[in-house]
Amino acid sequence: MSERGTKSQIINGLFWKVMENGGSQGIQFVISILLARLLSTEEYGIINIVLIFVTIANVIVQNGFGTALIQKREADGRDYSSVFFVNLAAAGVIYLVLYLGAPFIAAFYENPQMTAIVQVLSLVLFPGAVISVQTAYVSRKMEFKGLCISTMAAAFGSGVVGVAMAAAGFGVWALVGQQLLYYFLLMGVLFVTVPWRPSAVFAPERVGSMFRFGWKLLCASLVDTLFTNLYGLTVGKLYDENTMGVYSRGEQFPKLIVTNLGTAIQAVMLPALSARQTHPEQVAGLLRRAIKTSVFVVLPMMAGLAAAADNLVLVLLGEKWMACVPFLQISCLAYAVWPMDIANLQALNAMGRSDVFLKLEIIKKCVGVVILLLSMRCGAVTFIAWKAAGDFLCTFINAWPNQRILGYSIRQLWRDVFPALGVSAVMGAAVYLARFLLPAGLLGLAGQVVLGVAVYLFLSWIFRLESFRYLWRLVWEKLSGGAVG
Repeated sequence: MSERGTKSQIINGLFWKVMENGGSQGIQFVISILLARLLSTEEYGIINIVLIFVTIANVIVQNGFGTALIQKREADGRDYSSVFFVNLAAAGVIYLVLYLGAPFIAAFYENPQMTAIVQVLSLVLFPGAVISVQTAYVSRKMEFKGLCISTMAAAFGSGVVGVAMAAAGFGVWALVGQQLLYYFLLMGVLFVTVPWRPSAVFAPERVGSMFRFGWKLLCASLVDTLFTNLYGLTVGKLYDENTMGVYSRGEQFPKLIVTNLGTAIQAVMLPALSARQTHPEQVAGLLRRAIKTSVFVVLPMMAGLAAAADNLVLVLLGEKWMACVPFLQISCLAYAVWPMDIANLQALNAMGRSDVFLKLEIIKKCVGVVILLLSMRCGAVTFIAWKAAGDFLCTFINAWPNQRILGYSIRQLWRDVFPALGVSAVMGAAVYLARFLLPAGLLGLAGQVVLGVAVYLFLSWIFRLESFRYLWRLVWEKLSGGAVG
């Protein structure tokens, strides 16, 4: 494929992937605001503890083979169907483990209600097993439009049912019902919008070849997910469900923004970079562009979100959720580095270096466990602040191998990041100071948002930030029907 054609495909895929994540998560965000006003912080704390166990189980079911399908140079129906059956078998085994282990989880957290919640919510593993194959098919074809429609439909349908259940007094079960319906709806709609269908074919040799690549990614993803959620599990145990509720709610705001862009980068970059794995210099060029562009978009969002946190929580969630403000601000610092991490790790995957990927995860988690153990006696806010410091340190670890593999040094990375970082810091300071001049509530929040956007765009134009000019040219050429050079 030509250079111009590849860029056009990447841009088109990224557009639909961002639309998918932004649309579905935007809908889910609005639904979560409504649910937060109907449910208590304790109920949110309970469901978030249970969701951690389900999320870890989903990694075992979905990861590894899905990425191996995308990375494989040639994949056909036998590959997809074989992975389909392996995933379903894994879902059955893991569901049984969770079903039998549910009473022990409930006893550990001293909440008998968790037994039934774990057993019911774990049913999402089965549609999740199917969805992972469907999304792998979409990613290889870079046809994200159908996935966009499917996720938005599932988010809307499950959200409406969840709000209705909460209004009817179902409490925490409204959140369980929302999660279950989302997965089953998504799987069903994908069967309509994605042309792939499983067939009665199983090829052990295909599974074996993909397993040799995928097991390292599975282990890396499992280690990463275990560690990422270890903080949530620890908060739920060391403190209480109320603290877990406000922590998870504060984390949700930056996580929504960053995972939207991060998932889009991951889904689009891997197939695009994998197609060029024999040309490291081209992979390095795309990696550098992805980092510069993503931080230009994400850093001001994180800075503005942290600066306007008080008004944001007051307007969207209400007075009862104000305790989540410091968790929100700290999470903004932690999530600000995610786009860089995702891009660097996807470049490793594209080059077939899943061995390095796994080693990085082990190193990072050893560092993280040390930080966790040292901070366990601190208060909840300080505990999470230490986590953010660990996430920043991991940025250097993730970037280290690409110095040798792609010739993209850590010094070059931070040279690319610094312009957006500096402008974002100035903008964040302006937005924060504005809170002392503007009234609290909706009017103050609106003023902070307008000020932040205006300051950031003005400074980007004045200092002629390269990413600003690139995105401006991209939007202009897209609107005029041209192609980006």
